[in-house]
Amino acid sequence: MDFKQIQELIKMVNKSNIGELSIEQKDFKVTIRQKEESVTQVVTAAPVQYQQPQAPAQLPSQTAPTPPAQAPKTAEPPANTITIKSPMIGTFYRKPAPDKPNFVEEGDVVSPGKVICVIEAMKLFNEIESEVSGKIVKVLVEDASPVEFDQPLFIVEP
Repeated sequence: MDFKQIQELIKMVNKSNIGELSIEQKDFKVTIRQKEESVTQVVTAAPVQYQQPQAPAQLPSQTAPTPPAQAPKTAEPPANTITIKSPMIGTFYRKPAPDKPNFVEEGDVVSPGKVICVIEAMKLFNEIESEVSGKIVKVLVEDASPVEFDQPLFIVEP
């Protein structure tokens, strides 16, 4: 995460009702807190499961289902593609309004600066622009679905 992304997060938190935002990546962690004490909405990431130590006979049966559940999350896109990820938490929309066409379809060619979707966060509609050039190979998220920070949205072939 670079300095510009951190500045954008600070601006988003200041403009919103979010009291605190924490982001953790491999060896990086940032926490942004509002000065105000009142928080009207709390946004949390998926809870981390903690397993209470139990008898050894029960432990293998509880840990066995975990690897298959994580396998789809770690599936890598083809080597010659670029994944466009969500820059924020919110609701993903493929079109600017219900009666308008989608910003992009599979097979469309995009270039840097072209609006590819909208993410609604805290009643603000944020236009998300492509940062890469290429052809949209796959749309990974359904219209009007919630998305998390850094969630893959599109696969683009350069």
